[in-house]
This record gives sequence, C-alpha cells and structure tokens, in this order.
Amino acid sequence: MKKNILTAREYEVFKLLIKNKSTKEIANILNISEKTVRNHISNAMQKLGVKGRAQAVVELLKLGEISL
Repeated sequence: MKKNILTAREYEVFKLLIKNKSTKEIANILNISEKTVRNHISNAMQKLGVKGRAQAVVELLKLGEISL
C-alpha cells in the first residue's frame, strides 16, 4: 500500500480516536457534525479494508500511518 492512504481529515479523526475521544468530542474539536465524523471513519475503514474502528487503528499503526 502507498503512503497517505487517507485524506488529511480522516487522519485527524483517527488521531483523535486514538486519544480516546468520542465521536461527539471529535465533532466538536474539528467543528464538524457527528455524522461527518462517522462518514470519515467509515470511508477510512473501506479504504483500509477493515470492519471496525479498532481494526482500522491497528492497520494504520502497522502501516506506519499513525503512531501512539
């Protein structure tokens, strides 16, 4: 897989997810709706070929796309 699989916004969402932020908190921080946050997560999961948020985080860590 190539680098930068996700959009900048999708990365922002996942960086907040790994900081244990809720969908609502992420929406408030990024000044977007909760539905938009869920859409970003869903799009990222599709791109990564995974079925859940946790799996997406693990995959991004494995790929070196995000760090803890």
